[in-house]
Amino acid sequence: MKKNETILNDFFKDAFELKSHLIEFLPINEDNFNNFLSNAKIELANIHPGDSSVENSAFYEDIVGDKHLADLSAWHLTSKEYIGSTLKLQQNFSQNMVLDFGGGIGTHALANAMSENVEHVFFVDINETNREFVKFRAKKLGLEQKISFHKSIEDTNVKKFDSIVCLDVLEHLEDPAMQLDKFHEIMSEDSVSIFNWYFYKGDNNEYPFHLDEERLVSKFFETLQYKFIETFHPLLITTRVYKKRV
Repeated sequence: MKKNETILNDFFKDAFELKSHLIEFLPINEDNFNNFLSNAKIELANIHPGDSSVENSAFYEDIVGDKHLADLSAWHLTSKEYIGSTLKLQQNFSQNMVLDFGGGIGTHALANAMSENVEHVFFVDINETNREFVKFRAKKLGLEQKISFHKSIEDTNVKKFDSIVCLDVLEHLEDPAMQLDKFHEIMSEDSVSIFNWYFYKGDNNEYPFHLDEERLVSKFFETLQYKFIETFHPLLITTRVYKKRV
């Protein structure tokens, strides 16, 4: 396995070969790659039905297609400093049995699988395209033995995790406080969780799939304060680290 510094260098070099993986997996003509990414966010927003009766879980499971891969890839390729900082943070805390919940294109799961401190990564994502893409990436990078792929936490058959990573996910859930309850349940006393969130639909509704209902957001923060204790870290990013309040 690789040292932390090597893992970060590999990410800053080419985001763990993300471009070549996308071109081969979808497939995309290399000449059209930049166009594929440049309009990703607006195209993802445009296919959202804008109907509150449509659950976000259904949107991400059945509707998004490869638009979500494009949106996430554009973010990870154009925001390397921020993403790199979140990788550095998880390297400082992730160990042994790691749950990566809503892992998207797999950047954080792959980095954890490269770490000598991690025994196994359980990649959970409701979207089959995401799961298949990260499985493809893991095989390309020689990491397939350290990552398994699941639609739900229950599918992992793991009762307690040593580390939980949940980034850019909570704002997409119908009830993020309920998800915090689930995380609390599957953490041991020594476990750590790494979370961030963005309860904001954007100035021009560019994030229509984000939760911003005051009642649910307040419930989320009440649950967070009641069930978790924040662990200080010095990185100037929005991502936070928590231990379980027992």
